[in-house]
Amino acid sequence: MSKIIIKETQNTAILKFEFPDFITKNKSYEFKNIDEASESPLAQKLFYLPFVKTVFISGNFIAIERYNIVEWNDVKDAVAEQIEEFITDGGIIINDSTLEIKKKPITIYAESTPNPAVLKFVANKILTTKTAEFKNIDEAFPSALAKELFKFPFVKEIFMDENYISITKYNSSEWQEISNEVRMFIKAFIENGNEIINESLLSTATKSEKQSISNFDTLDTTSQQIINILEEYVKPAVQADGGNILFDSFDETEKRVKVVLQGACSGCPSSTFTLKNGIENMLKDMLKDEAIKVEAINA
Repeated sequence: MSKIIIKETQNTAILKFEFPDFITKNKSYEFKNIDEASESPLAQKLFYLPFVKTVFISGNFIAIERYNIVEWNDVKDAVAEQIEEFITDGGIIINDSTLEIKKKPITIYAESTPNPAVLKFVANKILTTKTAEFKNIDEAFPSALAKELFKFPFVKEIFMDENYISITKYNSSEWQEISNEVRMFIKAFIENGNEIINESLLSTATKSEKQSISNFDTLDTTSQQIINILEEYVKPAVQADGGNILFDSFDETEKRVKVVLQGACSGCPSSTFTLKNGIENMLKDMLKDEAIKVEAINA
């Protein structure tokens, strides 16, 4: 199997171990101890580790909450290796056929972003495995949740990725007046079992195709290097702020890199500063080319 990817979360006690494919069928599980995990052989095995407090299994990842007796940096690689060995040896992650599914409470919390017009609503479950940006209700047909959110008169744009939704508001309303209403609506919508998004209906824009595996190898070497830098060093930071960045193009003659900013990054007052003083300087340094220029285009 492909190597597991280890990812940090906003909770320093919880670490995610991501698989290349889905390991559950649209269900999420939470185990607090070895008895609760009787139908998950992998979770049972993990509970033999003295620092494992809680095991979450959902989508394409296993998240583990640790006790404070250890630091993740000391044990995370060994845990990933143990999980990989378990799967390689034919171990079962979840016995879906016999497990009694408990309805998992949904929690939603609001998080500020560098863009004052955008608020990030974070869920305790995966909402989508693909990024999705909707500028209006007509574009939102793949997502029942987004369509309902656009019925609020103050909702201008919606961006969805992994476990969060970034909402851009019109200036006619202030977040302190409307954030709780939006948060409770999203929570109720998900808890009632409504479909969040039909990923098969998401169209693939040309700018996104340029970053797909099938097209990556056809790009020039510099464009490939730029994409790798954006993916590894820039994207995690902008995603944490409720946004996203996509490579659009590189002009070798003008040394101009064009990128697309989405979500909270789109229209953010600080985005120009970020482009010029952050991304542009990083590319100049890592590509050893002081002539590099970065320009944002509309999504």
